[in-house]
Order: sequence, then C-alpha cells, then structure tokens
Amino acid sequence: MDTLQKMRVFTRVVQAGSFTAAAESLNSTTGAMSRAVSELEAHLRTRLLNRSTRRLALTPAGEQYLQRCQQILADVEKAEEVASGAHERPAGTLRMFSFASIGQHYVLPVISRYHVQYPEVTVELTLSQRTPDLFGGGSDVAVIAAPSLPDSEMVSLLLGSTCSILCASADYLRSRGTPQRPGDLARYECLLLDTPAFPTHEWQLEGPDECELIQVRGALQVNIAEALVVAIREGMGIGMLPLYSAVEGLRNGTLVRVLPNHTLQNMNIYALYPSRKFIDAKTRTWVDFLRSHLPDVIARDKTLLGG
Repeated sequence: MDTLQKMRVFTRVVQAGSFTAAAESLNSTTGAMSRAVSELEAHLRTRLLNRSTRRLALTPAGEQYLQRCQQILADVEKAEEVASGAHERPAGTLRMFSFASIGQHYVLPVISRYHVQYPEVTVELTLSQRTPDLFGGGSDVAVIAAPSLPDSEMVSLLLGSTCSILCASADYLRSRGTPQRPGDLARYECLLLDTPAFPTHEWQLEGPDECELIQVRGALQVNIAEALVVAIREGMGIGMLPLYSAVEGLRNGTLVRVLPNHTLQNMNIYALYPSRKFIDAKTRTWVDFLRSHLPDVIARDKTLLGG
C-alpha cells in the first residue's frame, strides 16, 4: 500500500470514527486499516492516533497531518477529474452536506431527481447539525439554514427563507386549552429544540405588532427536529419546529399550529461551496439543480403560514 493510499485510509478512519467502520466503507478489513495507519506512523516517526478499546483520538500531530491529507487528497481527486473530463461530464462522487431536517425534507427529493438525469454521479450525503469545514475537502456542497452568513471565501447561493413555528397535538390542546398570547406559554410544557444558531431556552416570538422574548423550560430537549415532531404528536407539550419539519404534520392534521400569528427563528436557506477557479461538472450541475428546484418548494411551504 503506497503512502497516498495510507493517507486515504487514515483520513477515512478519522471520519468514520473507528477502524471497523472505515474497513466497511472501503470494503477492506479492520486489520488492514490498522496496519496502514501503523505503517504511516512508522514512516512519519510520530503517533497520529491515540487508540483505546472505546475510542480513537487525534494527537496534535495527527490533527495537523489530517488537514494536510484532506487538502492533498482533494487536489489529487481534482487532478483526476480534470484528466477524465469531469469538468465537462458529470461523473464520480458528489459529497454533500446538509443539516439533518433540511436534508430529509428538501435535499433528498432533489437528489432523487438529479440522479435520474445524471446517473453516472454517485452521492454521499452527510446529515448533521454542525456546519462543515468545506475547505477541508470533506464536502463539495452544503445546504444549511442560518439567519445570515459571515464573510468568507465560500460561494453562497440563497435558495429561500423560512422560519420556525409552535406546534402541539390536538389532544394536548383539548386537555390543556390553547394559548392565546405568548405569555400564556409559561403555563404549558414546552419542548426544546437545540439548534446551532439560536439559544435553546429563549423563544423570540415575532407577531404582527411586536416581538416578545419568552424564557422557556421543559422536561424534554432534543437536537433533531424529527424527534421533536414525535414528542409533540405524542402529546408531551408545545414545541418549536422549523416549518419544513412541521409541514407534513400540519397537512395531515397530526400537528396543530399554536399562536398562528407568531413566528420564530427567521432563517435563510443557502447552498455553499468552496470558491474555485474551475468547478467540476457534477458540482456545477448539482448547484444548478438546487437553484431550479428548491426555491419553489420552500416558497410553497411558506404558504401554510397564511397572511
């Protein structure tokens, strides 16, 4: 196994979190993965990973080496794409990132249509609540939601705007009554959603006349909106959901909107990708696909807000 392949193995082991998971993704064996990293460490005369029976952890030298490996592998892949005509014909692996809920409700349906048109492109979609480091080479394109974006060298494409709303089950409201104003929420069980961009225990409700900041507490806190949807449907209380996570429940009646004249957490949905002089065909066509398909879907969902 040459040094470049060992770098690929080392990078995949870190990304997968274990030798076993890396071996499965590379169709290899755990022993081969472990030997490759050990040989790499021997070649470099430094330890890259601290190993235990329960977890792997990068050493300081390993962290620096990982960054270099990711950049080198990205450059090698780009060189291979250029040589194979990838700038003209969409083919190869498209690595995408999305926040979990956006990925399920918006990105995956678009991937399905994209694959029909470009069958030579395979897709690796990573879902998470953390914004990725696209400069590290782990993803080609990200779809995220944020109030705004900081200045950076990233190319950003605004796909639409959305917000969060308060929801409960019909049974819960029948048993507890329906809040009429934001201050009433203090008498209800509030279910919490931990998001990267907003404080978990503060709900800033924007109404037709003013904004009102409410401090909330609850017996349940989750970090994925779809888990909160289940808790709300089960009658555990009132929860704040991104509109795209609430759409299906509002349409089929399993969710009821609470304080319908108020919204929370106004956000924009962006596609992000690294600024490159030469963008490959699969990334270019995927970004064009997002531009063509998502704005109308996002705008359609917002019609549920009324007004």
